[in-house]
Amino acid sequence: MTSPAEPGAVSPKAPSVRASDAERENTVERLRVASVEGRLTLADLTERTEAAYSAVTRAELETITADLPATRAPAGAAVPQVAQVPQEQRRSVAVLGDSKQRIVGRVDDPLSAVAVLGDVVLDLRGAHVTDGEVDVTATAILGNVKIIVPDGVEVLLSGVAVLGDKKIKVRKPPPGRSVPVVRVTAKAILGDVVVIDDEHTQPVRKALVSWLNRDRDRRLG
Repeated sequence: MTSPAEPGAVSPKAPSVRASDAERENTVERLRVASVEGRLTLADLTERTEAAYSAVTRAELETITADLPATRAPAGAAVPQVAQVPQEQRRSVAVLGDSKQRIVGRVDDPLSAVAVLGDVVLDLRGAHVTDGEVDVTATAILGNVKIIVPDGVEVLLSGVAVLGDKKIKVRKPPPGRSVPVVRVTAKAILGDVVVIDDEHTQPVRKALVSWLNRDRDRRLG
């Protein structure tokens, strides 16, 4: 017969419960709702979505949403108000020069970037995209447009290139996952339109961080 535990005794830690596919999808939906409410930027949403799909246990899923409300805010309840991106920042233009625009705020309308004998860099990582999608029209005439997105988004690039190029340097998310979408319509004439993510924007920094994490895990293990 097993003797009763002594008062104050600490029971062994219960094993972590493995997460199901349905629980992962529920977590992703909570993240999407939080994005709609203005609680997560595009970079936050994609990073946490990827973490949710990679989570093995329920505890890992709970960590991902620990700072978010359990459910959608009731109608009429106060939610964080994220200012909309000003009208003048929705259109980035560079003529015989350069323009660097970091979009910070709520994006409700399409964005545009025009480079004529110049370069435009449009950074979307700090944007709040309430419906999970953002549309960008990019025009490069004897110039270049670079659009920076977070790792893990899906990029849909269409349009034309005449004596120029339009290309994507983005790690594609695994099929079947619900991830934010960036739609880019390009017109490149003797110029380039490029969509690039964090992994390709700062490959040296990414490689260093990855190496440091592996080294830390090896020492802790």
